Amino acid sequence: MITRTITISLFVFLFVFSQVVSAQEEVKIESIQVTDQIYMLTGQGGNLGLFVGQDGTFLIDDQFAPLSEKIIGAITSVGGDSPKFLINTHFHGDHTGGNENFGKRGTLIFSHNNVRDRLRHGSYIREFDMKRSGVEDIALPVVTFSEDISFHLNGDEVHVIHIPHSHTDGDSIIHFRSANVIHAGDVVFNGFYPFIDVNHGGSIKGMITGVKKIIALSDGNTQIIPGHGPLTDKAELGNYLKMLETAYERLRKLKAEGKTIQEAIESTPLADLEEEWGDGIFTGDKWIGIIYSGV
Repeated sequence: MITRTITISLFVFLFVFSQVVSAQEEVKIESIQVTDQIYMLTGQGGNLGLFVGQDGTFLIDDQFAPLSEKIIGAITSVGGDSPKFLINTHFHGDHTGGNENFGKRGTLIFSHNNVRDRLRHGSYIREFDMKRSGVEDIALPVVTFSEDISFHLNGDEVHVIHIPHSHTDGDSIIHFRSANVIHAGDVVFNGFYPFIDVNHGGSIKGMITGVKKIIALSDGNTQIIPGHGPLTDKAELGNYLKMLETAYERLRKLKAEGKTIQEAIESTPLADLEEEWGDGIFTGDKWIGIIYSGV
């Protein structure tokens, strides 16, 4: 179970998207080795994926702009160099805040079409009153795709797959086929209720579909890097899926009965899930208030 200290940190890291906070001076980028060539990097914001090899360094997401040099330091410490390729799993600032810095270094940035649109035109996260202006051209993805794209490098086939209307409308997961590793982006929040950005195309139903896709690509040895939380696997992901499906069915029934958001909250439909899943970013009541309109 995630501790309350981590709860507070996750809240800050997730939703102070493009602001410089003093705590960033003390942030340490940690490298967790997943395979000989793949690492999960943690710091402030979403978990990064790193793939190093003779064909060049491949980076998944880039957290906040003030952390870019620390991220480069972590990359070089495990034998990588300035990233040749960077893919954004979605548009939120704790995953794309470093785009400008990496773009200036010559890194080629990739994303789903909708990610580029959100970054270009700016966004507003209503639930947290967070406004982000459109980014400079150097921070925009140069290559975009609608469904999927593959990279053939460092002895592996890296398949990037769009997961429609899940956490947002532009999410992608990254499957390292030979290494048997999946970076799930924010389709997976390991150990707690996930933020679902309904106002930017996300939905709990889409999250369920996305998790099922990840499970279908996995076996008992697959290592899964979540957008937030510790490294996970297929078995744990099955528990996360069960929670999402249970919540969806209960909320769908309440909505079909014509219950308002407040009435749904007052009926406490997630009470039995709270101990295991409600100690992360949101309590069940808060989570219902965020996702109910998209059920």
